[in-house]
Amino acid sequence: MLFQDDSKMKHWTAALKEKKLLYNFFKRLRYNDTGRYEAEFHYISLCGRERNFVRCLDRPIVFSFVEKMSLKKEQPEEWVLQHNHAGDQLVQKFFPSEICMVPETSRVYHPGPRLCGGVGLVADRLSILWTQEQRFIFSNGEEAPPTSFIWEGEEFKLENKLLEKMTDKERGLEVSEDN
Repeated sequence: MLFQDDSKMKHWTAALKEKKLLYNFFKRLRYNDTGRYEAEFHYISLCGRERNFVRCLDRPIVFSFVEKMSLKKEQPEEWVLQHNHAGDQLVQKFFPSEICMVPETSRVYHPGPRLCGGVGLVADRLSILWTQEQRFIFSNGEEAPPTSFIWEGEEFKLENKLLEKMTDKERGLEVSEDN
């Protein structure tokens, strides 16, 4: 969800939900390397002269739905992850073998847009569903990242390459100041 920073109520009813706005905002999202507010706002979305500085608890790209759709006209349908509540306007091709779960945090990640660091967070609701459906295989024990993921009856070996792109905090190696 997208909220204005000074919004007092961080609830669905106060979120910006217009799909065209969300599409334009998230397509322009990138790391904040402007020299301004970099410590507080790790990301920025540029729109003309407007500078939208972005802060988030984890990653700004959050995948909330997985569905089959055609990415190009007259192309076969393929599995995609929709992100940031923009429906079919913001999608990323789904690669089951590239899912990465961090056991210390129970967070699940998938490759995301390159300009935002190439990593997106899978929403808790979707991660919990996949866990309940027993899609994750933990051959090395549940303290280690899963080794495989079941999708459409096929077992995909997980490479966990996303760990290289993640911060220590995201990998569960750094204790949050909030705890």
